[in-house]
Amino acid sequence: MKSARRSPFFHLPEVPFSLDMLLTVLPYSLALAVVGITESLLTATLVDELTETKSDKNREIRGQGIANVITGFFGGMAGCAMIGQTVINVKSGGRKRLSTFVAGAFLLFLILVLGSVVKQIPMSALVGVMFMVSIGTFDWNSLRTLNKIPRGDAVVMVVTVAVVVYTSNLAIGVVCGVVLSALNFGWNMAQLKVNTSVDGSGPKVYEISGQLFFGTMLHFIDLFEAHRDPQQVIIDFSRSHVWDQSAVNAIAKVLEKYEKLGKKVSIAGLNAESRKVIDRVGLTVTSTH
Repeated sequence: MKSARRSPFFHLPEVPFSLDMLLTVLPYSLALAVVGITESLLTATLVDELTETKSDKNREIRGQGIANVITGFFGGMAGCAMIGQTVINVKSGGRKRLSTFVAGAFLLFLILVLGSVVKQIPMSALVGVMFMVSIGTFDWNSLRTLNKIPRGDAVVMVVTVAVVVYTSNLAIGVVCGVVLSALNFGWNMAQLKVNTSVDGSGPKVYEISGQLFFGTMLHFIDLFEAHRDPQQVIIDFSRSHVWDQSAVNAIAKVLEKYEKLGKKVSIAGLNAESRKVIDRVGLTVTSTH
């Protein structure tokens, strides 16, 4: 005897509200949140490009979070924007939120009213549909330009795809991609360059290019040749930025090195934010314009 199918109704989850329960749910909820937010942001960005419009990403995420909390009280699953369905919707002419509402309402109608009919559709047919959706939404141009983009970005893309395919977990792939992107960004930011120039018998100018923070302070100190430099030296930060106390300490060590040799060092080109960091630490520097 078949049991009667019940429609969704409002109810509180019948689970014990305890720390152990929260710790059990946390990994799954965190993974869902990461995947949902990431895919929704990717979808919104893609739609903005296709329709040449600009969406409010914060509004989208807030609405998604509120809807997912409410749907949990009806026994539903968390959801997010779907790239495949969205691309098909846009390519079919959908431009306003009414198109997404109609799609959602029709899906709800299929589940509640035509569920017995939908379940007769062969799984192989649905697999074929998903293959066509994947082919239509995949950016094939990214494969042709893979050898032209920066190597770090290419590694992040390949590793992220490999992790997702191997683990069958999009959340793990997203986290790995974010971590690799952060490391790649930090590596690129940790590159300092210096151009030196001497105008006759005038001061020697060190023009610093790059970000000065804890990761570049040692390199910054090694850039200077205090014993060989003339009596006056100018350090130009027009193309650089001072970020933290470690950077200020590095500047202080360079100044101290020149002071011990009886040489004068002036600082030029500091922007307002860098000046605030130096003043907050309490380092006194001689500025020039």
